[in-house]
Amino acid sequence: MELQPSLQFFTNNIYFSSLLLSLTILLLLIAIARFSRRKNILCSCETCQAYLTSSWSQYFHNLCDWYTHLLRTSPTKTIHIHVLRNTITANVENVEYILKTRFHNFPKGKPFSTILGDFLGKGIFNVDGDTWRFQKKMATLELNNNGITFFAFEIVKSEIHDRLLPLLHASASNGVVLDLQDVFRRFSFDSICRFSFGLDPKCLEKSLPMSEFAVCFDLASKLSAERAMALSPYLWKVKRFFNVGSEKRLREAVEVINQLAREVIKQRREMGFSENKDLLSRFMSTVHDDDTYLRDIVVSFLLAGRDTVASALTSFFYLLGKHREVESEIRAEADRVIGPHEDLTSFEELKQLHYLQAAMHESLRLFPPIQFDSKFCLEEDVLPDGTKVESGTRVTYHPYAMGRLEEIWGCDCLEFRPERWLKDGVFHPESPFKYPVFQAGLRVCVGKEMALMELKTVALSLLRKFHIELVEASCGNPRFSPGLTATFRFGLPVKVHERGLEQQHIA
Repeated sequence: MELQPSLQFFTNNIYFSSLLLSLTILLLLIAIARFSRRKNILCSCETCQAYLTSSWSQYFHNLCDWYTHLLRTSPTKTIHIHVLRNTITANVENVEYILKTRFHNFPKGKPFSTILGDFLGKGIFNVDGDTWRFQKKMATLELNNNGITFFAFEIVKSEIHDRLLPLLHASASNGVVLDLQDVFRRFSFDSICRFSFGLDPKCLEKSLPMSEFAVCFDLASKLSAERAMALSPYLWKVKRFFNVGSEKRLREAVEVINQLAREVIKQRREMGFSENKDLLSRFMSTVHDDDTYLRDIVVSFLLAGRDTVASALTSFFYLLGKHREVESEIRAEADRVIGPHEDLTSFEELKQLHYLQAAMHESLRLFPPIQFDSKFCLEEDVLPDGTKVESGTRVTYHPYAMGRLEEIWGCDCLEFRPERWLKDGVFHPESPFKYPVFQAGLRVCVGKEMALMELKTVALSLLRKFHIELVEASCGNPRFSPGLTATFRFGLPVKVHERGLEQQHIA
C-alpha cells in the first residue's frame, strides 16, 4: 500500500534526521579518538587537572588571574598546559625571542588562522608570510599619513561632541545609572565604522538603538573566541560541517557582515572612491577586483579599532573611579597645557599631555585589552629560559600576567601609579618586550598612535566635563567574559555628575 504524500514526507524526514544524528555521533567519536591519541591528553599533572575540572575557579574569578598566579610562582615565568599543548610565558627574554629574534619560527600558524578564518578571512591579524607583509606595508603607509590621522581625529571629535557628551549630559540630568562599557562599545563602533567603511551605524544616538551589524559583529567575535577555547578543534568542526548550534549562529552572523561589506564596496565602485578619505576607499585604490580580500582587510581593522578601544576606556575609567588623585592631576595638566576654558584642538596638543599619556599606559599595563597572544612553533626550539618547545606547540605570551610581576615592575606592580612612566615630568616608554600591550617586533601594532589618540581624546573630554562615579556593584575586582578582547562581564555601571561651570571647558 502506498504511503500518503504527507506521511511519506514525514517518514523521509525521520530517516534523514536519524542518518544525520548517526553521522554526527560517528564524527564525534572519530574526533574524540583522534584527540585522545594526542600526547599528554590524559596528563594527570596538577595544572592540567585543575584546567580540565575547572577547580581553579574555586580560588580565582578569571582564568587570566589563575595563569598569572601560576606564572608568578614559576621560577622561569613559563608554564605548560599539556592538555592544550600550550606553553605560556611571562618571561621578557622569551617574549623578545618569540616576537623578534626567532620571529620566522613563531607565526600565527594555520590552527589560529582556521579558528578565525570564517570571521576575519585573510585579514592582517589572521595571516602570515607575503600576505601579512603586503597588508602591513599598505596599512603602515596609510595610517602614518598625516591626512588620515587628521581624518580620524575629526571623526573622534565629532562623535564626542555630537553624541557622547549629549548622552552623558542627559544621564547626569536624569540621575540614572549608565553602563559605561556599553557606551564605549557603541562609541568606538560608530567611530571605527566611519573611519574604516565610511559608514555610520549610529549606535550612540540618545535612544541607544541596536544595530544588526553591531550585534552580528559581537556574536561573530564571541563565537570565534569560543572555538579557541575548545579542547579539540574537531568539536567545533563537526558542528560547522552539519551547520548546527553555535556554528550555525556564527555562519548567520558572518553572512550579515559579508552582505553589508559587499553592499558598501559595490556602492563605492559605482559612485567612485578616489575622493573619499575612509580606509576602505584608500585600500580600493591598491586592491583591485578582489572584494572578498577588501572585506577581510577592513573587518580586521573594525575588530582592532572597536573592541580594544572600548576595553581600554572601560578599564581606564574603572581605575580612575578608585584613584581620584590621578583624575585631578589629569585635569590640572590639561588646564596648564590647553587652558582651563579651552577645547582640545589638535593631535599635537595631546602629545604635550605627558601625565595623561603615563596614566593611559599605566592602565593598559594592568588591564591590556588583549590579555594574551598566541603563536605556533614551526620547528623544535629552545626558549632563552631553557624551555624546550616541540614543533606544532602553541606558544603564548601573557601581557596581563607580565603587568603583575614584581620581577618586571617592582614590588608596587599591583598599584596604579602613572608616575612610574615619568622622568622629570616627561613620559618615557618602556621596552615593548617588557610591555607587549601593542605587541612588539615585526608585528607591533601599526595603529598604536591612532588608538592612543582616540583613548586620550575621549578620556580628556569626559574628565573635564564630568565626575564619573562607580556604583557599588562595579567597585570590586572585575570579572571578564570569554572573548578575543577583555570585557567586563557585568559592564561598568556608573553615575555621571556635571562638573561646576567654572571647571568646564567650552564644548
